[in-house]
Amino acid sequence: MAHTPKVVVIGGGIGGLTAAAALHQRGLQVTVLERARTLDPVGAAISLAPNALRALDVIGLGDETRDLAAWQGDGGLRTPGGRWLSRANTEALAERFGDPLVLLHRATLINSLAAQLPPDTVRTATAATLADPGGVDRPARVHTPEGEWEADLVVAADGIRSGVRRTLFPEHPGPVYSGFTTWRVVLPVPGAEPAAHETWGRGRIWGTQPLKDGRVYAYAAALAPAGERAPDDEKAELVRLLGEWHNPLPATLSAAPPEAAPRPEDVLRHDVHHIADPLPAFHRGRVALLGDAAHAMPPTLGQGGNQAIEDAIVLAHHWDDLAAYSAARLPRTSAIARQAVRVARLNLTGNRAAMAVRNTLIATVSKAGPALLLRSFDGIADWRPPQSPYASGKTQADNRQRSTPREGRLHRTR
Repeated sequence: MAHTPKVVVIGGGIGGLTAAAALHQRGLQVTVLERARTLDPVGAAISLAPNALRALDVIGLGDETRDLAAWQGDGGLRTPGGRWLSRANTEALAERFGDPLVLLHRATLINSLAAQLPPDTVRTATAATLADPGGVDRPARVHTPEGEWEADLVVAADGIRSGVRRTLFPEHPGPVYSGFTTWRVVLPVPGAEPAAHETWGRGRIWGTQPLKDGRVYAYAAALAPAGERAPDDEKAELVRLLGEWHNPLPATLSAAPPEAAPRPEDVLRHDVHHIADPLPAFHRGRVALLGDAAHAMPPTLGQGGNQAIEDAIVLAHHWDDLAAYSAARLPRTSAIARQAVRVARLNLTGNRAAMAVRNTLIATVSKAGPALLLRSFDGIADWRPPQSPYASGKTQADNRQRSTPREGRLHRTR
């Protein structure tokens, strides 16, 4: 009887569930171990760029996710006084990269991914640690309070504080503080729906994006010491930081609930950390790291979750050749992480002179047309999955029309 390879995924977030779905579709026996009691995600929303949408095509979720696109018409970048520095629209993005930008609640994506898996695949309230990474002649072993699991492959999707990463690479320094904190909240629309935009001030950022269900995803960031929290509540802190900025920001803030009774829609605050020193590899033995466990990055390019989804699809393609997985993913994610750090320094600068130069440059480039501003996402949003059977006809057709760039050339035909 043929042996069905067994996979244990540690972590039931977006990256872990995408990997589980992709590996299941390749015929592997998958178990997901999640330490939380439910799959309810921490975080408000996620922005999926064209590269992630094409990755989701591989497991049949691309078109379903595209249908959730809500950003229509113009958006762009503003100053705290309300002046538009640049304008952007979905048509220009789709024309350049072949797909829209889709913003959706993380819970929606988690539910869609979990629905791809057989019943009882996901075991919640199950903390897992790596007991042995395994090798050519032995399986990997994962310890849980209920006992040990043996696996042909362990997928470590256990986040930025990954215990598996520390076990595999104990000499690595781990994540560092990025210098700023973030707030996120999903809100009812206060009056007319605000245009999709970001506002860049002195060491502070505000953004709003519409969701398909009629609500608005709002987020902010500010330079702050690590561990600092508001003396009262985080809604009050946002009002102090941003309450005098342009309309409709004050009205949007007034719609945010205080933190007195925590609910999913309340204001979330998290300090931002990233992995400054790339890991030597994304694998060891029979264990593969993905997502924040492998390459946590600042959210300034909106690529953290997108890269985790890419990781998962490439890992499923290379599940039995983890050196090839590392070779495909480490250079790409390291470059994107470095770019995200550079962008954070630019859009969160607290230097007035640097702000003036930045704003002038953005306004000047914007006048030349949206293509110049979108060019910064070349090599990111235009990524395509490795050649393989796809559950979506769209990506299949796209890949017939275009040669597979960079990463795809590293993938062998299975």
